[in-house]
Amino acid sequence: MSLDDPAPAPFAEADLPWSHPLAGRLSRFGRRMKQGDRQHPWVLDTALIVVVAVMFCLPDLVHDDDGRRRGFDNSFIHLPWPATIALQAGLVLPLLWRRRRPTLAFAVITAVFFVQAGLGVWLRADVALLISLYSLVLHGQLRRLPAACAVTVVALGVFALRLPSPVPVLDALFVLSSTITAAVALGFVVRIRRAQLAVLRDRAARLEVERDQRSKLAAAAERTRVAREMHDIIGHNLSVIITLADGGAYATDLAPERGKQALLLIGDTGRQALGELRRMLGVLRVQSPTPDAPELSPQPGVADLDALCARIRAAGPQVVYRTGGEPAALDRGVQLTVYRIVQEALTNALKHAGHDTRVELAVNVEELRVHIDCHDTGPGGTVSGPEPSHDEGHGLAGMRERAALYHGTVTAGPAPGGGWTVRVTLDLTPPDAIGGAA
Repeated sequence: MSLDDPAPAPFAEADLPWSHPLAGRLSRFGRRMKQGDRQHPWVLDTALIVVVAVMFCLPDLVHDDDGRRRGFDNSFIHLPWPATIALQAGLVLPLLWRRRRPTLAFAVITAVFFVQAGLGVWLRADVALLISLYSLVLHGQLRRLPAACAVTVVALGVFALRLPSPVPVLDALFVLSSTITAAVALGFVVRIRRAQLAVLRDRAARLEVERDQRSKLAAAAERTRVAREMHDIIGHNLSVIITLADGGAYATDLAPERGKQALLLIGDTGRQALGELRRMLGVLRVQSPTPDAPELSPQPGVADLDALCARIRAAGPQVVYRTGGEPAALDRGVQLTVYRIVQEALTNALKHAGHDTRVELAVNVEELRVHIDCHDTGPGGTVSGPEPSHDEGHGLAGMRERAALYHGTVTAGPAPGGGWTVRVTLDLTPPDAIGGAA
């Protein structure tokens, strides 16, 4: 084929066998049959017996006046019709149990077949032996299949030995063994197909359950993230506002200007909290992102720690903030984690140690480590004062959750000389490097 020849057109979907309208109708018919069989299983078994009786039993009742079957050699005898009907019933009626008790049905039909062979009788209803073998493969225990096949070969071998002399025994055995192989193969094909469909249904059900679980876990993780952000935003700013309000109330009578200043700081802090809250809630709205859309999620970083310390100082505590390394070079996610941890530590110091405490804050950045140390001197601003009452609340739990995102550790407790100390270490080692080292 030259380069100028057009490429062969791909197969159209309509050319596929399963896309034919007849295939669709057969598929729908098969589904309705399966549904009806699940509701009334006895209907299909009864219908099979009726079909076998009409196709294979009635012709055996038609014979010539001399007692010979039409078109068949006199090697087999013909019994009176009551005996013929009895043998036919013994061959066909056990098919009612072929799905519930396939081994029992096969045993009964085989026994009747041997009785028939011993009498020297041939019946078209002997096809029930192959049907029972097929049912045993499809519904029975496979460990019994070799014995069943051996019994069937022996039974049909006895029949082959009674055939007329012009028919070679080996040819007859070949044809009969082929029918046995076809019945067993058909049973295996249907059984394997049903097993595959059952596996696919089970897999689809498990995938649906896993999808629901992933959705629930994602929703729970999102709720936890939103709750953590709301706690950081509202808890911190409310703590500052309450402290400023208390200080302003005391200063109104003694120094009105200090009271006015406190009110102004309360307004600024409230507006900042409202702005962060609006941005946080904006993330929860379903919007189509555009390149020019503003970033709704509040993403404060290390550069905002100075303003955070200034707000804490305005509430009364003395805050000494030091940095080491290059905090501004950190990833934005790490910077957000550092900011929220420092915010929570300062809020706890303001809440529990009061506005007369002294807070020493240090953020040191090494190559693959970030160390955060926050120490307050406790109430009264002296290291010999009573220890602050820091409880194991949501604040410390939130810090641990944020630090765990970077395989970090959080240590919080009373300082040896008084006050409270929070130490946090974040590990910035890439996950693949951690896995390779392990």
